Amino acid sequence: MSKAAASRVPWLDANSDAPVIDEHATRLATFMDAVADGKISARELADQEARLVSAMKKVEPELSDALHADVTVLLCELTAYNIMKVIHEMAAAAPRTRFRG
Repeated sequence: MSKAAASRVPWLDANSDAPVIDEHATRLATFMDAVADGKISARELADQEARLVSAMKKVEPELSDALHADVTVLLCELTAYNIMKVIHEMAAAAPRTRFRG
């Protein structure tokens, strides 16, 4: 295994193949600071967008056309998964009974 491969952060759990990117995100100080109070301000969102844009601008020019297409699909699938996961978790956390007053 190359030194670069040995230092890679895995995208999937080795046993279950479940995505673990969200676990890595929780290690980002900027993310943890933003969610600490349970609210995301417009400034925090804008700051995160700026970090995302910076990362995209750094990586995108390095990709071949074929790899760019694959990474574009990966980013879209990751975004869809994250949105679906949040909606699923919100629905699971919702009260099961309705108030009848």
